[in-house]
Amino acid sequence: MTARRDPPASPSQDPSHCVRVRGAREHNLKDVDVDIPRDALVVFTGVSGSGKSSLAFGTLFAEAQRRYLDSISPYARRLIDQAGVPQVDSIEGLPPAVALQQARGTPTARSSVGSLTTISNSLRMLYSRAGDYPPGQSIIYADGFSPNTPAGACPTCHGLGRIYDATEASMVPDRSLTIRERAVAAWPGAWHGQNQRDILTSRGIDVDVPWSKLPKKTRDWILFTDEQPVEPVYPGFDLEEVRRARKAKVEPAYMGTFTSARRHVLHTFANTQSAQQKKRAAQFLVSAACPECDGKRLRREALSVTFAGLDIAAFSQQPLDALAALLAPAAAGSTHAKAHPEQALAAQRIAQDLLARLKVLQDLGLGYLTPARATPTLSPGELQRLRLGTQIRSQLFGVVYVMDEPSAGLHPADTQALLRALDQLRGAGNSLFVVEHEIDVIRHADWIVDVGPAAGEFGGQVLYSGPLDGLAKIEASQTRRYLVDGDATATGQARSPEGWLQLRGVHRHNVQGLDVDIPLGVFTTVTGVSGSGKSSLVGQALVELLGAQLGQGREDEDVPLDPLERGVEVPLEGHIAGGADAVRRLVRVDQKPIGRTPRSNLATYTGMFDHVRKLFAATPLARRRRFDAGHFSFNVPKGRCGTCEGEGAVSVELLFMPSVYAPCPTCHGSRYDAKTLQVTLRGKHIADILAMTVAEAAAFFADEAAVVRPLQALLDVGLGYLRLGQPATELSGGEAQRIKLASELQRAQRRGTVYVLDEPTTGLHPSDVDTLMRQLQGLVDAGSTVVVVEHDMRVAAASDWLIDMGPGAGHEGGHVVAAGTPAAVAKSARSRTAPFLAQALRVR
Repeated sequence: MTARRDPPASPSQDPSHCVRVRGAREHNLKDVDVDIPRDALVVFTGVSGSGKSSLAFGTLFAEAQRRYLDSISPYARRLIDQAGVPQVDSIEGLPPAVALQQARGTPTARSSVGSLTTISNSLRMLYSRAGDYPPGQSIIYADGFSPNTPAGACPTCHGLGRIYDATEASMVPDRSLTIRERAVAAWPGAWHGQNQRDILTSRGIDVDVPWSKLPKKTRDWILFTDEQPVEPVYPGFDLEEVRRARKAKVEPAYMGTFTSARRHVLHTFANTQSAQQKKRAAQFLVSAACPECDGKRLRREALSVTFAGLDIAAFSQQPLDALAALLAPAAAGSTHAKAHPEQALAAQRIAQDLLARLKVLQDLGLGYLTPARATPTLSPGELQRLRLGTQIRSQLFGVVYVMDEPSAGLHPADTQALLRALDQLRGAGNSLFVVEHEIDVIRHADWIVDVGPAAGEFGGQVLYSGPLDGLAKIEASQTRRYLVDGDATATGQARSPEGWLQLRGVHRHNVQGLDVDIPLGVFTTVTGVSGSGKSSLVGQALVELLGAQLGQGREDEDVPLDPLERGVEVPLEGHIAGGADAVRRLVRVDQKPIGRTPRSNLATYTGMFDHVRKLFAATPLARRRRFDAGHFSFNVPKGRCGTCEGEGAVSVELLFMPSVYAPCPTCHGSRYDAKTLQVTLRGKHIADILAMTVAEAAAFFADEAAVVRPLQALLDVGLGYLRLGQPATELSGGEAQRIKLASELQRAQRRGTVYVLDEPTTGLHPSDVDTLMRQLQGLVDAGSTVVVVEHDMRVAAASDWLIDMGPGAGHEGGHVVAAGTPAAVAKSARSRTAPFLAQALRVR
């Protein structure tokens, strides 16, 4: 770790070097006044939902961005996603700001590690200016080595590396069915499908013969012809009836146009405005490696140019650590030196620049990644560190970097590299405002801003702003307990496995041919350095293999609808050799949003709102007015406000300024019309209920078992501060995960269920981790199995069983380094987790 420098002067001593915030009221902040030093590493702490992000991102970054955007042209301003105008009286001394958040962005096959870090740009220049060309071939400019430009993209697959088409196997999944029995599954249902079948009958094709019995020429014409013949249609007639009708010149019901199944799929996929129809058409498209470029996405001319014996596609598949070794000779000037001195100079300059870029990423523990790695496959922590590496390389001065948990997804061994990078940014004359829960990062800070004391409406106050040592005196701070006292998660007697889920021959990413036994009926934590294969084993292989065994489909909320944007699916190999008969159900509790629009909220997601609406519909006034339960939903026209259509707010578009949302002038934010609000339940109308916190609602509905059950589950996971009507878009990933867990806790029968969680402590304060652990341990006590991928050593120490992956990252990982009880794994000489685990066990 780099040497610590002296803490900056306190605001009272040197006000000219501070950011002075006055009257911050964003979200739950309560008129906050605070002075924060510049040129320092400032960490914002506090329990989940306390208001840390509202202060750091919603106030400080939003105001810095607003001031910057005011200096550029209105036209350019319209093209930038603006954070909005924060609710604050004044902020003085605020430099320009850069936000490094954990947002994944839109999943796309065209975004990669290389494009995100600009390494790919330098590689293309290297191949253009210093590559080894075949004799007689003209020079190719840099954009000719990019699959995202017309000059470089393979003309067959348009730079995607794969071709997509509908095949007989994809469109006719069951060849034993007849056409009348809908053997051609790709055709639409209802009348449109029947129309195609009637047209085939008119053409003399027997739709009652099994598909496999039809001549191949007939099958191919039905599926693939581009012809669109127009035929007389006699609905419901069989072959003989059609023959007689045509002979007798009976007037047809109408003239129908035939469309082959493939033509229908491709046309629907390309032109429909319906997401549902597009999704249906996509299921009949299959992909294969492009035969022209062998999946390398580039024109053959570009692939014929090599450097260090590799074409640029193969070069980009090398880990960053390997790239550094391949570039070293060129950086030293030892390639092309005699025959082509001008190439040697170009190679040296470009290779030296690339090595400098690579070193920053290697220092951040990302040397196992490849430039070709698609960004959707990266964890949020990996993405943020890549952005951080780019900023370090940019060598900006006098900037405020606002970061959202840069330690997320980091093994304790990798956190040291992160701290060195933060010190490097700070040492260059920048300010770092970091929202963080990791104790090691908090201890490394120059200045602490502790927000709380609790979450939601019970937070929003700055409890302390000053050097780390002073936090020990703040009794109201929940952070001080973990910094000063080293509190650990509570755990009972270690449990013994009830059985074993035996995974054999698992292949996924860097996990190659792995055999691993996962214990059932206990709490298991899978640990290992970043990139060691934890998520590949648990979040992917275990979930997919067990899901297939149980007949549960994969979740695909984050998969782009367009298959052309999905990239290449990494194949999974392996099987479950034993233990699956003891598993009845698989539940993956992740941090994906519970809804993507403000209309989705806590009440609707948990199902509680259905019961509440029925209670309102049963009131005397509602019965007299014939209001059913649907009348109390803000998602249907019956009882919602007609002006804002149940949104509660109206948007005012200001073109080059951020759009502003104002309370609806008709319902004043209640979402409902006046007649609906006249219906009350014990003095409260439906909008009053949505404005309640979970804790308030639990007390109000104490006698309603169907309502109080989900509320109690939310209280049990520490979410009593959330409002029932709080939009899903305002919830953090940690809050979304705990809401999903609360929904599971409502289920009475949990024995035989396997719960899989990938880094459930992300975004959680240590006190919230304790709350989460109590619930997860409770699931195991009820007869379930819990498997978590985790870096938090307090969680690992409280587990019944540990599986440590490694020993390193990327191609150096993918193995089980140690497995057993926490005490046993802590003694492993090969495990990089062991020393940190041993320390956590000593604290306990």
